[in-house]
Amino acid sequence: MSLDADAVVDRRRMRRKLTFWRVTAVVVALTGIAAGVFAVAPGGTLAPRGDYIARIKVQGLIRDNQDRVEALARLARSRARAVILHIDSPGGTTAGSEQLYDSLRELQAKKPMVVVVDGLAASGAYIAALSADHIIAQDTALVGSIGVIFQYPNFTQILKTVGIQVESIKSSPLKAAPSGFEPTSPEARAAIESVVLDSYAWFKGLVKNRRKMDDEQLARVSDGRVFTGRQAVPLKLADELGNEKTALAWLEKEKKVPADTRVRDYSLAPRFEELSFLHLAAWTFDAVGLRAVARGMRDWGASEAVERLNLDGLLALWHPAAPN
Repeated sequence: MSLDADAVVDRRRMRRKLTFWRVTAVVVALTGIAAGVFAVAPGGTLAPRGDYIARIKVQGLIRDNQDRVEALARLARSRARAVILHIDSPGGTTAGSEQLYDSLRELQAKKPMVVVVDGLAASGAYIAALSADHIIAQDTALVGSIGVIFQYPNFTQILKTVGIQVESIKSSPLKAAPSGFEPTSPEARAAIESVVLDSYAWFKGLVKNRRKMDDEQLARVSDGRVFTGRQAVPLKLADELGNEKTALAWLEKEKKVPADTRVRDYSLAPRFEELSFLHLAAWTFDAVGLRAVARGMRDWGASEAVERLNLDGLLALWHPAAPN
């Protein structure tokens, strides 16, 4: 009986040791993968010293995003030779667009940067495009929509129909105006209009300065409409037609960055958001040459959650008008 008891104790002791070494092996493996990520990640402190061009993308609605500001600041400190900014966005809030423009201007001061309009650079997205010294647009891309809009619903008629009256006590007549619960007074309309026109003047001034337009040229493009890439070039909203290859050729000609320099995607997402197991593994497979495996892992985790956007305040946003 004592021999059997000793055998059980020994087996338990061996099992505990085996578990310890298994956990240790997993920790070492994850540490190695993490080190590999920083070794290959664009802008990482252990990134290879070889030259590369960073490819960044602005897509979807633009709003305030401090993570993006920090990512662009890291890119400015990285070893990237130049930056290609791809834009496909209808714009967003004026404040968010201004924040993005300022961050991109700081980046452009450190790195040669060229913009490629893939499909749409309208309103706030065109503000972002103005950060670069050279704008390239595809022939059928949409560019422009220079303007500002302030929209709000008015429920007074439906409230009147259902017999609901919303009462409020204000410190002054223009507090919380305009309101969807009462008719907009002439004073409130005038106050909001002055804000819209002031932001519109700022937007036009940015276009005039960055695109080197005179007043007549500015008037032709600042009525809120969008233009195709083919129309945008003679109107000075864009510099030439083309795509990323065109951008590489421009960087080589104007900034002496060889066109055969490798181009690497640089994410504007939070730095540590990408350190999930799938990203770590995908980057590691990519680094050792198993790109097909890496691509499959990225595709497996590529479905994007639908983001709930609260676009508060003034909008520099383009959208086709709904039919009457």
